[in-house]
Amino acid sequence: MKTELTQEIEKALYYYCIDLGALVVEEVSMPDEQGIVDTLACFFKEEHFEWRCYELKVSKADFRSKAKLSFIGHYNYFVLPESLFQQVKKDIPSKIGVLVYRPYDFMDEDMRANGTFTIAKKPVRQDLFVPETALIQRFMSSMFREVAKAKRMDYGTSFFSTEQLYKELRKRSLNKDVLAEDNYYHRFIEDLQSDRLAGLEEELEALKQDYAFLKRQRQIRRPTEPLE
Repeated sequence: MKTELTQEIEKALYYYCIDLGALVVEEVSMPDEQGIVDTLACFFKEEHFEWRCYELKVSKADFRSKAKLSFIGHYNYFVLPESLFQQVKKDIPSKIGVLVYRPYDFMDEDMRANGTFTIAKKPVRQDLFVPETALIQRFMSSMFREVAKAKRMDYGTSFFSTEQLYKELRKRSLNKDVLAEDNYYHRFIEDLQSDRLAGLEEELEALKQDYAFLKRQRQIRRPTEPLE
């Protein structure tokens, strides 16, 4: 599970890259056992793409992890808090750059992130470690994944089947007191009964109107027609 600091830096990096004019996607799986890029940015140059890879680390243990570092782009960066950078800067490979995260001293409601970055070490341009066609394919697949997530949020529960919703509610019920007054099951039953009562009241009102109409019709007396 991502720490709060990791999520904060990840969000700031996303908008940082967008402000530089890039298309950005997070957690992109690479081909040929090249691991997963934390954040991958694509910049449009005059006649080619420029790919930048970012690996986020927030602790020394995280930095020392044996997890695959997916530095497969033209320019590759570690993204670190200032304190961590001071601890590990001697261990940064010569061709890898470093962005140091700097949180803002105060936040304005118009700010999209809690901080920004300074370039503590510039990267050296490299050739891609994977074929660009494969990189484009993985980039597009990851962007589609994010679009699908956004669609699910937009569609809400209508996106899921009744069976999926039932399973999710059953899973959540394991961590809740089923007898508690604020339990969602009781709320659901109360809402269902309230909706049913409202429906019956509407139906009763319609029947009353129909009855009144028929009663008025019955009271109408037509004049006797003359015999010929």
